[in-house]
Amino acid sequence: EVQLVESGGGLVQAGGSLRLSCAASGFRFDDYAIGWFRQAPGKEREGVSCIRNSDGTKYYADSVKGRFPISSDNAKNTVYLQMNSLKPEDTAVYYCAASPAWRAYSSRCLSADAMNYWGKGTLVTVSS
Repeated sequence: EVQLVESGGGLVQAGGSLRLSCAASGFRFDDYAIGWFRQAPGKEREGVSCIRNSDGTKYYADSVKGRFPISSDNAKNTVYLQMNSLKPEDTAVYYCAASPAWRAYSSRCLSADAMNYWGKGTLVTVSS
């Protein structure tokens, strides 16, 4: 059974940092891309960052580039999203998702439509 479990969300002041974790199981981790997506109230889900574990390629939305580095620990089947310099507009439920790496090429890695599996999400709230 495929499972993606997010953790690390919470309440933080603007300018602060959080690290999200996505623990994956039930599929061959090295052959998949893992993406982070977020959805704020009243807004559509958007891709934030993605890593293709097959070749280490990373993708970022312009809104988080330089602030939210993504990393992967293949030994632990876990992907991390380090969120720095947080802004109130980063407030959202953050989801991790997985797709076979061959489907998540280029910008498709940040597309929710390309993802096969989803976690339940973790809430990040940034206060001003």
